[in-house]
Amino acid sequence: MNRLKVSYPAMLPVLLAIMLMTIPDGGSAQVQGDEDQNMFNQAQQRDHQAVEKAKRSWWTNAQKTQSDRLVWWREAKYGMFIHWGIYSDPAGEWKGKKVEGYAEHLMRKEQLSKSAYSNLAREFNPKLFNAEQWILAAKNAGMRYFIVTAKHHDGFALWNSKVSDFDVFDQTPFKRDPMEELAAAAKKHGIRFGFYYSHAFDWEHPDAPGNDWEYSNPGGDKLLGGTNWFDAKPEWLPKAAKYVDEKAIPQIKELIANYQPDILWFDTPHKLPLSENLRILKAIREADPNIVVNGRLARSASFNFGDYINTGDRPAEFRSVDGDWEAIPTTNESYGYSRHDISHKSARFFIQLLAKASAKGGNLLMNIGPKGDGSFDSRDTQILDSIGSWIHKNEESIYGTRKTRIPVQSWGVITEKPGKLYLHVFNWPRDGILELGGLKNKILKAYVLADPKKSALEVRQAGNADFTIKVPQKSPDESDAVIVVDISGEVVPDVERRISSKEGINRLLAFDANIHGTGFSFGDGKANRYFAEGWKSVNDYLTWDLKALQRSKYRLLVRYLPVTEAGMAYDININGSQFKMTPKGGTKDIPVLHELGVIDLPNSSFQLSLRRLHTEGSELFKLLEIQLMPLVK
Repeated sequence: MNRLKVSYPAMLPVLLAIMLMTIPDGGSAQVQGDEDQNMFNQAQQRDHQAVEKAKRSWWTNAQKTQSDRLVWWREAKYGMFIHWGIYSDPAGEWKGKKVEGYAEHLMRKEQLSKSAYSNLAREFNPKLFNAEQWILAAKNAGMRYFIVTAKHHDGFALWNSKVSDFDVFDQTPFKRDPMEELAAAAKKHGIRFGFYYSHAFDWEHPDAPGNDWEYSNPGGDKLLGGTNWFDAKPEWLPKAAKYVDEKAIPQIKELIANYQPDILWFDTPHKLPLSENLRILKAIREADPNIVVNGRLARSASFNFGDYINTGDRPAEFRSVDGDWEAIPTTNESYGYSRHDISHKSARFFIQLLAKASAKGGNLLMNIGPKGDGSFDSRDTQILDSIGSWIHKNEESIYGTRKTRIPVQSWGVITEKPGKLYLHVFNWPRDGILELGGLKNKILKAYVLADPKKSALEVRQAGNADFTIKVPQKSPDESDAVIVVDISGEVVPDVERRISSKEGINRLLAFDANIHGTGFSFGDGKANRYFAEGWKSVNDYLTWDLKALQRSKYRLLVRYLPVTEAGMAYDININGSQFKMTPKGGTKDIPVLHELGVIDLPNSSFQLSLRRLHTEGSELFKLLEIQLMPLVK
C-alpha cells in the first residue's frame, strides 16, 4: 500500500463559469471507478495470450457463479481487516528510532536480512492473543466479515505451513496456529472469514519480487529492471515463476484446504506480470470456485478479473463506481501497529464513512493493527465500541441497502431499500426543519430510526420533488442521526441537486461532478486527495446540475491543491459578470480555499460549470470542491 505522489505542473488561466440555465435532458455523469493506477499491469504479448486463454476457458466458466458467491459479501457491507505479524512487536520502531511509513514495512524500510528478521520471529510470543475476543470485537462493532494477514510482504506465514518453515509454528516460541483459531471462532460466531496473502511481494524468498537489498531482486525500491521488469528483463521471469510455483500457489492452496476461507484478499499485483497473477487466480478457482477474490490479484488497465473492485486505501470521500466495490480505511495511518502513530480518527468519522460507502453501493473493510502481544490498542477498542453502539441502533440503514438514486443532500447522505429511504443526517438543522430534495414519490411516513415508538414526524410537500420534515430540535445522534422515510413504490428521483439557503456549506465535490471530455483523472479519495485533474483542453470541463428553492445570496469558494506559484491571473464568469482573480500559491499537498465573491442565485434550476479559458498551457489545478455558503441574516 504505497502513497501516491502529486506532481504540480504550471497553472494557467482558467474560466470558472456559473451558468444559470434550464438543465438539458440526460446527463454526462461519469461513474467509472479509478483504482490505484500504479498497480495496473501493462499487458504484453505474454499477458495477452494468458488473458485470451482465461477468457476462453476457466475464467469465463468461473464467472457463471460470480453473483452466487458474492451474495454474502454484498449483504455483509462492513468488515474488519487485521494487519498483524512479527512486525507488530517492534511497533514502528527499530534500534530505538521511529520507522517512517507503514509499520508492516519494517523489513523493507530498514533493509533487514532474513537472518536479522528471523531474530524478531524468535521473540514473537503473543500471549494475550485470543481469537474469540478478536472475532467478538468485530461482531460487536457490527462487522460481518473478517480478513487477517496470513502472510504479508515479509513472507512470514502466521499458520503452521508445510510449504515453508518461515512460519509462526517453526520460528516462534508461540507454537500455536492463530489462523486455525480465528477460523474456528469466526465460524462459531457466524462471521465470514478470509485471508490477506501477499502473492507478489515476498521479502524473505530469494526468488520473489521485492527484496533488492539482500537478493538484488526486481520489484523493490531500486526498481531494478524498471517498473515493468518482467517486460524489460523477461529472462528474469522464470525465477519469479519458480517462487510462484514453489511457495505462493502451494501456500494459497494450503490455506484453502486447511481453513476453507470465504474470501481471499491480495495486493500489489503490479510486482508480477498479469500472466503470473492469472495463474494464481486459476489455481484458486480450481481449488474452490466459491471463494470470493478481491480486485487486486489480476487486473490490467482495462480489465479486472476479480469479483469486485478495490478503491482507495485510507479514504475520506468516494466517487460513484459501477458494480461491486470495497474501500479499506484504517483507524490511524499505519495498517500494522505502530506505537508512534497516534493519529486515530474519531468513531464519528468511521460511522459517517460507512454511511457514505453504503450510499454509493460499496463495502467498508476497516483495518485494526493489533499489538505484538495479541491485544488491541485501547484507542482502537474505543472506536470499535462507539461504532458498535451506533450500528446496533441503526443497522437497518446499512445492511441490505443499495446505492441511492437520490441526488446529494447538503446535510448528509441517503441509503435506500425498496419502499424506504434512510436519511443519514450528519449536520442537524438548527431550526428543526430538514429539507429533502430530489424525490418524486409520495411520502407515507417519516420517523427517527432510533425511536422505539417510531413516532411520526410532520412532513410537508415543498415542491414537485421536495419536502420538509419537522425533526426534534436536538439531534438524537451527533455522529449520524438516521431518519426513515417510507415511500410509495420504487424511488423516482429528480437528478438536480438542491442547494440549501440555510446555515452550513453546500459542498460540490469534484467526485460528484458530471464529467465532460476525456482528459480527467482523479485522486484516490484520501483526505485532501478527492480531486479531479487533467484539464487538457477547453473541451474538458465539469458541471453540477443544481436547483435552488429560495432566492438567496451565497459566498462562492473554490478548494483546490495548487500546482504552481502564485501570481498568474485567471478569469471568472458568474452569470455574465466577469472577474479577474489571482490564484493563491501554496505548499504541496496543502489545500487552498479561495473565495471568489458573492453570487445571487434565483429559485430555479441552473448548472454550475468549471472550465479552462485557454487551450495552451498545462494543468489548471487539482480541484477538490466548490463551496456555496449561504449568507444567512
